[in-house]
Amino acid sequence: MRVIDLINSSKSTAFSFELLPPLKGAGVDKLYQNIDSLLEFNPKYINITTHHSEFIQRTLHSGEVVKQNIRKRPGTVAIAAAIQNKYGITAIPHIICAGFSKAETEYALVDLQILGIHDLLVLQGDKGKMEPNFIPENESNKHAIELQGQINQYNKGYFEDGTEMANKPSVPFSYGVAGYPEKHGEAVSMDSDIHYLKEKVKAGANYVVTQMFFDNSKYFEFVARCRAEGITVPIIPGIKPIVFMNQLTVIPKIFSLTLPEPFATELAKCKTDEEAKQMGIEWSILQCKELMEAGVPSLHFYTLMATDSVAKVAKEIY
Repeated sequence: MRVIDLINSSKSTAFSFELLPPLKGAGVDKLYQNIDSLLEFNPKYINITTHHSEFIQRTLHSGEVVKQNIRKRPGTVAIAAAIQNKYGITAIPHIICAGFSKAETEYALVDLQILGIHDLLVLQGDKGKMEPNFIPENESNKHAIELQGQINQYNKGYFEDGTEMANKPSVPFSYGVAGYPEKHGEAVSMDSDIHYLKEKVKAGANYVVTQMFFDNSKYFEFVARCRAEGITVPIIPGIKPIVFMNQLTVIPKIFSLTLPEPFATELAKCKTDEEAKQMGIEWSILQCKELMEAGVPSLHFYTLMATDSVAKVAKEIY
């Protein structure tokens, strides 16, 4: 069943979450432990993030320092397959522009089709650490909508180079895209951001999952503006409990978002990370209860370094 069908068929606010693939060589035990701790809340689907390669400096035995391109968290496709096989829960790998050529994307689609994974989240992907903005590499898609075009072409039975497949995919890929209640960091304006989101929906996105936010009014305003522009697909709020004191300043800077003054004030009073973590849980519970009362179809949780907090939040609202 497609994610959009899982969301629409849920009799109450659906629960889903996002996981980070393990580091290269780390194994999957910790990943499974995190999933196990959230199973009681009946997740409708589980997202697995994709990370492109990055350059690091490495000193050779000769003493020469070289720059190497490595991928620290490979295996998104394999992890998605493992989750779906082990738990019987729909797994959604992120398919991104950043760091992947069109040919590499096509290989991933072929593998996913063979593995019986037909749901995706289509994203531009994060910019490199030293890049002010996302800089596409040669032979890669520049924007999510271009990546959608490649996926749509694959669904119709054509490879990236235009060659027709011997057999058209029997089950086409279905996908969602990202939305930004406080504007994408590279967008020139909110109007422009929503315009491009509308284009992504017209291109085939079945739903939108938002970047994290901490001020529900930003989400409600975003949804209202989307509806006014004719975007009718479900817009799933993304929730992230704060767990560290330094996130008071780090998260707004990295993700171009704001913290509500009451929340920021209380976080600033915290003397330890444990106090900040508890404050993050309490704020997320308030957020989720208000969102559920407003009738959101689903809540999507970002669990990076916050699985325990997500479980405590879910315990209070589900």
